[in-house]
Amino acid sequence: MRLLDGMKLRTRLTLAVSLLILCALLPVNLFLRLSTTENLQQQIHGMLKVEAEGLRDLVEAALVEREANARSWSEDAILRGALLFDTYEKSDAVLAALHKRHPSFSGLVLFTEDGHAVSASEPALRDAFASRTQEVLASSWFRAAREGRLDTSALKEVDPVFQRRVLPFAVPVLSPISGARIGVLLAAFDWDQMGAVVSSALERSRARGHESFALEVLSASGVMLYDSLAAGVSRPPDVVHEDAVDQETVKDVGDGWRFVATVDPDEAYAPLHRAATVALMFMVGALLVAGVAAWLLARGLTRPISTLSEVVGRIVRDGDLTQKVQVTTRRDEVGELAESFSRMMSHLRESTASLQQGTRVLGETVAELTAASSQQERNLTRQAAALQETQVTAQEIKQTSMMAADRSQAVLGGSARAREVGQSGEATVNASLQGFEQLREQVGRVASSISSLAERTLQIDGITQSVKDLADQSNMLALNAAIEAVRSGEHGKGFSVVAREIRSLADQSIDSTGRVREILEDIRRAIQATVSLSEEGQRRTEAGLTQVRASGDSLRELASIIQDNANAAQQIAAAVTQQNAGVAQIFTAVTDLSRMMEETMQGLKSTQRTTEMLRDVAQRMDVVASTYRV
Repeated sequence: MRLLDGMKLRTRLTLAVSLLILCALLPVNLFLRLSTTENLQQQIHGMLKVEAEGLRDLVEAALVEREANARSWSEDAILRGALLFDTYEKSDAVLAALHKRHPSFSGLVLFTEDGHAVSASEPALRDAFASRTQEVLASSWFRAAREGRLDTSALKEVDPVFQRRVLPFAVPVLSPISGARIGVLLAAFDWDQMGAVVSSALERSRARGHESFALEVLSASGVMLYDSLAAGVSRPPDVVHEDAVDQETVKDVGDGWRFVATVDPDEAYAPLHRAATVALMFMVGALLVAGVAAWLLARGLTRPISTLSEVVGRIVRDGDLTQKVQVTTRRDEVGELAESFSRMMSHLRESTASLQQGTRVLGETVAELTAASSQQERNLTRQAAALQETQVTAQEIKQTSMMAADRSQAVLGGSARAREVGQSGEATVNASLQGFEQLREQVGRVASSISSLAERTLQIDGITQSVKDLADQSNMLALNAAIEAVRSGEHGKGFSVVAREIRSLADQSIDSTGRVREILEDIRRAIQATVSLSEEGQRRTEAGLTQVRASGDSLRELASIIQDNANAAQQIAAAVTQQNAGVAQIFTAVTDLSRMMEETMQGLKSTQRTTEMLRDVAQRMDVVASTYRV
């Protein structure tokens, strides 16, 4: 639909008519194509069926005739006499004469019951079979002849004697006296003669333009017996074919054979393709003619509309209402549209002239109203400026007064807090003095305790020395005991063990006393350092106590000064509060006057906006009216 929206009316009409013609021709063309296809298919299949049945009838007739010939020849008296009395020269002459009258046979051979070739239409043929007695006895056609029937299985292969494919009509030769079988007559039908049989059918098909027409002969088991196609030529997989089966209505050697007629589908349906091409060309030509006719029709319909469109375009583009619309003499919808458009142009010229006159009057009135409003606005602007300066000054005074009041209250608060802080600081200094006194006493007690601990450490050192002396003496006694135990011999061994243990304990005591003395030495050094720190702390405590006493005196003087400042700040705050009340009354009066002036200014601005709107409307009306020339 969007594509159609972008097309002109002329194109739409042409396309619509062409589509209508296409919708009318396409079903007819499809119907004709389908019906033609069906008829042609029926004709082609009917023709192939006729050819297949004709080939079947020809081959069947030929086979029946050849079989009848072979059976009649087997009853010849000369052939029977040759087998009975060995007069083969006469039988050779008879077979040669028969072969000459019937050239479709490749040769005639007379065999005895034991498979020996005794007579033939040609001496070379008899000689060829003379060395193949066992092969003859084993052949299917010879066994079938001895059983009184015909066998065609050898047809699928090239006979080694005849050097071609032959259909063996082998029939038994019976004795005229006893009726017993005395031999076999072989009439080898040349299968290549099938080309002459199907040549007429091939010529008829080529005359119809079917160069790919071919005939096949298949045995009852599906073995290919004959194919008219040249060697190496293959059939397409979708070949069109029809077949006919040799029924057993007439008994012959070809019962059950299938005769197939084939043709290439492209070649068979070539007339259909040509007809489709012609129909397509006819439809395209009809569409072209219809398109040209539709375009001429659309052009005749849309030309007045295009003229009106050009007039409207000039009106919109140039605003020219002076041009005249030519009313056509047509009495259809397009003529009515042109006449209505002409009347609309007349009304539009009259309306535009009235509009231009009204806009001139409205513009003059708006100009006078705008001048009066501007004068009033200037007067009110000067009054508002003076009042605004007064309001600004009052606002500044009010802000200064409020700031002074706030500052006085802040000073009062600061004085009260300073007084409280001074009192708190004085109490804190007194508490600090008492704490420093207690700290000094505690430091003294700690120093005395550390001194006592140092004395005890010295006492422990003396005890440790005594223990070491005892351990040395025990070591000496143990050494002497060991010497005496050695002297005592066997009686002193137990005493030697005791002396050794005592000596070991003495050594351990010596080591322990050594470690204890080291620990005591570390403790003595730590106590000395602690004593030094205690003395230093006591000295610093005395200095801090002196500084705290001086700070307490300073805080007391500061508290007295703060009290005097607080009294003065209270007097200032009272005066500022009275001044702030007066300034607030002045500011309230100025604010009311300013609000009244703002309301007056808003009313004036509303009047100005209305005037501006009238001026804009007048200008737009003037622009619209001046757009068109009347």
